Amino acid sequence: MMKNKLKLNKKLYHLISAIVLFFLLFIALISMISVKETLPTIEKWKIFSIELNGPSDGNPYTDVKLTAIFKHKKKEVKVTGFYNGNGKYIIRFSPDLEGKWIYQTFSNINELTDKCGSINCIKTSPYNHGPVKIINKYYFNYADGTPYFSVGTTCYAWIHQPKELQELTLKTLSSSPFNKLRMCIFPKSYIYNTNEPEIFPFVRNADSTFDFTKFNPVFWNNLEERIVELDKLGIQADIILFHPYDRWGFSTMDSISDIRYLRYAIARLAVYKNVWWSLANEFDFMTIPVRKNLSGNKHMEDWDKFFKLIQNEDPYQRLRSIHNGKIWYDHTKEWVTHASIQSSNLEKGIDLRKKYNKPIIFDECKYEGNIPNSWGKLTGQEMTRRFWIGAMNGCYVGHGETILDPNDILWWSKGGILKGESPIRIAFFRNIMEKLPFDEMIPCRQDSNFIVLSKPGKIYLVYILKPSQIKLDLEGANDFSVEYIDTWNMKIMKLKNVKTGEFIYNALNSDILLRIIAN
Repeated sequence: MMKNKLKLNKKLYHLISAIVLFFLLFIALISMISVKETLPTIEKWKIFSIELNGPSDGNPYTDVKLTAIFKHKKKEVKVTGFYNGNGKYIIRFSPDLEGKWIYQTFSNINELTDKCGSINCIKTSPYNHGPVKIINKYYFNYADGTPYFSVGTTCYAWIHQPKELQELTLKTLSSSPFNKLRMCIFPKSYIYNTNEPEIFPFVRNADSTFDFTKFNPVFWNNLEERIVELDKLGIQADIILFHPYDRWGFSTMDSISDIRYLRYAIARLAVYKNVWWSLANEFDFMTIPVRKNLSGNKHMEDWDKFFKLIQNEDPYQRLRSIHNGKIWYDHTKEWVTHASIQSSNLEKGIDLRKKYNKPIIFDECKYEGNIPNSWGKLTGQEMTRRFWIGAMNGCYVGHGETILDPNDILWWSKGGILKGESPIRIAFFRNIMEKLPFDEMIPCRQDSNFIVLSKPGKIYLVYILKPSQIKLDLEGANDFSVEYIDTWNMKIMKLKNVKTGEFIYNALNSDILLRIIAN
């Protein structure tokens, strides 16, 4: 009897133990699921923000140091936080790997240091392609491998205009062909652009001077909103950090103020996946000796220093360039990711590719307009032509528009409405170019009368500069279909198929594209 009781108690003990163990495992599993579900979720390449309360006395912009380390397995990313006014401190992070990231903050202020947490990075949505990167030495694509063919425009001072005009500019861009916008952080003082902005990057003193140790969060918040809105439109924000068209003292800040400004800009803006860095517009015009009637105090070595700073402190390695006036920067330097060129000589694109071994963007090749200045009175036809010539040379081209307006609202500076004849033709151009394997095509100038861009044996583009006889050797075993494309009237006409071997065509008109594709 006693033995039976012992056996029964033993069985009951094991049963209870099993139930308890199952219950504990169940609780643990539920806890794990709960923890996973409560982790903040952020899409790959989008932005996670940490907002902290801290001191507002003294000068937080200079007194407070704030960073964070984000870790994903063996990868570590250090990001810098910034003061956003009213005792608010922000750290932003953009993950590039899916999965769990853990973070910890570091600061010289007790309230801000040793804040720890985790986030869960999830896969991207269909329209999130990530930041633009360089591929095959001379070309761009998005981080997810989607091709990016740069078709830029310029609105230097659009964020310094009244809010209504900023909104109109965004509306215009939404139906434009442009996917990159050159824009300044500092306001611009120049012809057709003399109005005083409502807000500035720095706090303004009672005597109208600026305190370069204190940033104006209202300005920076608006700038960030505009960058986000551009991203929603699929437009890269090519941020110009310095320029010589100045009456407020921003172009002649001392070296310490320059560095502080750059670090603040990096802390706030680098996290946005559509941001590019342009060190300066016409950097040489603000480099000693400074160009007459312009403003600046920089030395050539300062630009190297600024490049190195951005390269070392931008955790996302956004694209970096510098724009020239008359003197060109040495774009072979390793911290330059691509060459931003001001030149009307787009036929030299092939040579520039060989010289720099980097993507070439003719960001400024003069503007379509009717102002008296020589740089601002291209016809729409010539502006369109320059896009084709640049692309046929394996490069990218930027647009600008300087059509007179009774209220001095010219697109190149203030934005507003596009009035020129080229944008619709540039849209036609972009549609054709984006259907090509551009990053696999090779430019070749065989004759002064035409340019060839090809993937031999597969596709040949022939752009006719002058009426002439075209001779071309078509490689491969297949026949080729031939199309005649009128780049100005935006018409496409199919011609007879041709066989492999020598192709001869008598061109009677200029600015015609022949598109020859293997069947």
